Amino acid sequence: MRLVLAVIVAISHGLQNGFGWQPTVNGTQIGVLAVDGFFVISGFLMVSSWNRLADVRRYAWHRALRIMPAFWLCLVLTALVLAPVAAVLSGRPALSVFTAESEPAWRYMSVNAALQMNQFGIAGLGGAYSDGVINGSLWTLFYEALCYVAIAALGLLGLLRRRTWLVAAATLVLWVALGAAEAGLVTLPAENLPRLLFVFMLGALAALYADRLPMHPLLALCAALLTTVAMLALQDYRPLGAVGFAYLCLWVMTIVRKPLLSWDLSYGAYIWHWPIQVLLILLGATALGQVGFTALSIVIALGVAALSWRFVERPALSFKSARWVSPARPERGTTKVKAPQRTRTRT
Repeated sequence: MRLVLAVIVAISHGLQNGFGWQPTVNGTQIGVLAVDGFFVISGFLMVSSWNRLADVRRYAWHRALRIMPAFWLCLVLTALVLAPVAAVLSGRPALSVFTAESEPAWRYMSVNAALQMNQFGIAGLGGAYSDGVINGSLWTLFYEALCYVAIAALGLLGLLRRRTWLVAAATLVLWVALGAAEAGLVTLPAENLPRLLFVFMLGALAALYADRLPMHPLLALCAALLTTVAMLALQDYRPLGAVGFAYLCLWVMTIVRKPLLSWDLSYGAYIWHWPIQVLLILLGATALGQVGFTALSIVIALGVAALSWRFVERPALSFKSARWVSPARPERGTTKVKAPQRTRTRT
């Protein structure tokens, strides 16, 4: 399901980068809706992860292994390989990306290494409609990490095992705040974090109350209708339709009982499709038309995602049980023998 969402995001970005438009319903971009789906699923999985691990050190280590290695490699290859190739295709010297006064390649790696995107472009490279952005997909990862921190905080307070109603109450307050912002009554301090945190917490609540949440096709149909009405009626669908959309995502999770793929290509496809599209634009691939261009970019992105999973992501995940983060276990074939107790004997 996450792979499908990643492909939807790639299609939306391909149409924007190559042809200057995105599929939109009123004020809601379809790509943004897919990103919300990522956060709903992530919220569900993170609560499950915390309750399984019950240790902030292991939880943080697992989350870092899943995100950071592939992210860092993406930054490095984009700066050292993709950007020089893009410069040559633009009629500039390859090394000009490192000596540029504005947004040099070396700075792209350093200022973005902590996950927050502080530099989106490299030396002004990009397609006609990408506004000099070399990878516009990575910005959501910082907010994803903040949501991970929120789950850790709730877990340390014990609210993911008891008094879960406080989590529901906090989510309700956030929901009311989003509605007030949509109505123009208040201005939220940060535009993206409250919205993404809200859909993330909807997934988290579903995990907390999974035993009480009914999953039924009729309810899924009602949720789909509610989401559609919200998209048609509001500039930001979330105050009215986020609950319905979250339920729809969760329902799909329940009907797809067996993974169709053993390799998780969703993350790699998500972080790599944008720079691949930039290169294809510079190569003139937009001449293939909207369908041909987006399809080609997705096929290449999936290939890169497969390499990322096989040689970066999966090997990194093999360190989940590193000795420094997990308690040492006795080696197989050895047993601990208790020392015999000394007893007094009478003579």
